[in-house]
Amino acid sequence: MSTAVEPLRLAEPRETAILADFLGRLLRYDRAAAVRLQTAGETLAVFARIPLGESGPLAIRTALLDGAQPLDVTVSAGQWLEELARAADDGRSGLVLPPAITGPAWAGLLPPRVGWEHVEDLPTDPLAAAVAAAITEFRKAATQPSGGDAIAEAIWSRRVHPAGLTLRALHAAHLTGLLQQAPQVTLHRHAAWLRLTAPRGSVVIRRASAPGSGLGLTLG
Repeated sequence: MSTAVEPLRLAEPRETAILADFLGRLLRYDRAAAVRLQTAGETLAVFARIPLGESGPLAIRTALLDGAQPLDVTVSAGQWLEELARAADDGRSGLVLPPAITGPAWAGLLPPRVGWEHVEDLPTDPLAAAVAAAITEFRKAATQPSGGDAIAEAIWSRRVHPAGLTLRALHAAHLTGLLQQAPQVTLHRHAAWLRLTAPRGSVVIRRASAPGSGLGLTLG
């Protein structure tokens, strides 16, 4: 991976707020979070792991750049959020990147950019309702004297779609604001991945190799 010498130039200042919202949400759940930044043409993609179990989903938030700027670097989410705050205060769209860090294991295994198959467009209201019900169930399980971890895993690993979409993925989409972006999101699949996509980001999970039981929910 390489670092950028010149400041990263966003298309307009409001892109700074979009990125800051994403990083702020991430840091609520992982104060030591790292993010991998990659550019493709005039688009910046910010990758992060959401700490929801050992197989925590990956979240991706995109921003528009002021021209193509080649970049691939992993940095501290907290340090970059501080720079975004300074840029917002100054009203500038040029961002100085913090020092590169050695990326965590997940940062070396990102989902592919091409080869995705469209599965279905899903309305967000039923997805959000499924998450809310699961959070209520999880909180009740957390009060049990024993078996809390096993119960929690059983809840979040439940499938809500025949393609393998789980409540854990929906929870990640909820925590990162993905479900609030539009009336519907799009489900795509790859050989080893599933992706839930909104206008300005995605949540990606590994596809389970074994079939699982569904929730009996109707999400479409």
